[in-house]
Amino acid sequence: MITLTRAEGSLAEGQAPLKVAWVKEGQLLSQGEALDARLVGLLRRALEGASLKEGESLLVAAPEGQVLLFGLGEDARSSGGRLAQALLRLRFPEALVEPLPEAYALAEGLLLGAYRFQRHRSEKEEKALTLRIPGAEEVLERARKVAEGVYLARDLVNEPPNLLTPLALAERALELRALGIEVEVLDEEAIASLGMGAFLAVAQGSENPPRFIRLRYAPPGARARLDLVGKGLTFDSGGYSLKPTESMTTMKGDMAGAAAVLGAMKSAALLGIPVEIRGYIAACENMISGRAYRVGDVLRTLSGKTVEVMNTDAEGRLTLADALFYAEREGAKRILELSTLTGAAMVALGEEVAALFATEEAWGNQVREAARRVGEKVWPMPLERAYREKLKSPVADLKNVGDRNGGAITAALFLAEFVRVPLVHLDIAGPAFARKAHALGPEGGTGFGVRTILEVAQAL
Repeated sequence: MITLTRAEGSLAEGQAPLKVAWVKEGQLLSQGEALDARLVGLLRRALEGASLKEGESLLVAAPEGQVLLFGLGEDARSSGGRLAQALLRLRFPEALVEPLPEAYALAEGLLLGAYRFQRHRSEKEEKALTLRIPGAEEVLERARKVAEGVYLARDLVNEPPNLLTPLALAERALELRALGIEVEVLDEEAIASLGMGAFLAVAQGSENPPRFIRLRYAPPGARARLDLVGKGLTFDSGGYSLKPTESMTTMKGDMAGAAAVLGAMKSAALLGIPVEIRGYIAACENMISGRAYRVGDVLRTLSGKTVEVMNTDAEGRLTLADALFYAEREGAKRILELSTLTGAAMVALGEEVAALFATEEAWGNQVREAARRVGEKVWPMPLERAYREKLKSPVADLKNVGDRNGGAITAALFLAEFVRVPLVHLDIAGPAFARKAHALGPEGGTGFGVRTILEVAQAL
């Protein structure tokens, strides 16, 4: 556990068992220089022959305690994350950290880098660490509130699927009522009465029934409205188009889009963002049983359009079709949708970059710029209309997949069939789940999208 607090005074003047001074290209920064002057050049002498790249460190014994010289990279957020991880390994209970001009990014990086998911370990590594940073309290407070939303999203993605069922996800959503967020959960009967035939078809093979989750954060005097849709597959076996085992190992995270929506709404309420935010999550499992939907089935969506199922592992777009149409019917003027939708997006962009598809260029640019400002990597992809031909069906209005080529594009085109308002679809299949530890956290759920959503909302 990490606690960020505001420190009085500078690195040289403050008192702590450990002080952290940044080193960039072999040079101390200003407060490190002042501390070194007080230590009569001790730090400079220790640095001789040691350039310290980002994440590298050198522990120096000083008369009044110890000083950690730590390599600073180009990105303050990433360097902060690496510093938090290093400090947790060192097991100091408290440290005084030299501030950076990018104060907010540093604070956010420290909090995100320190995240751990240990809920199901019999032996937990309990490490309490207090970090004191000279600077403005409001910067630290904002970082804390944003990190809470990212932590929630990560926790949900990391939760095992036997525990995070659709019902359990709905229960976690209901906890947000404590923050003044309106939450309504629709059961299977209510979903059927609405006419969400595609969503129900995906859910029907599981013993765990689906839930449709509606959320509304409505601060007084809201200046704008943002509607969010998140894919909520709490586990995806692929159905009869069964995934191989190695592809199933991360499928507890197939609800990362829903997790991002819930995490962002939590942080938005904590921050008091003056924008109405509505969220929609079609939560279910895609499983195999005698009741499961089949290849060749024709489904009627909430919109009235029919879909021929050509692959039961292209299930997310079916649940999203009903959720997107519902959001528009509820008065959405613009929609931001997040989903771990296709492996094709990962083939194109790798594991660190989300694919951004936009039906309106201006709305796409807004989301892209927001993501850039918070350091979440997205890249615009074309909605090539000619590929719409790949979705033609001889027996229904649409097929749920095209051929292998351009799979991420045809998936986005499929979603666009169900809305007329501006839509941004973020395919977060790559960055939603880290396959190994990284600067801003351990292996597992990343909470990707939470910070982008918050930045989009702030800019409306």
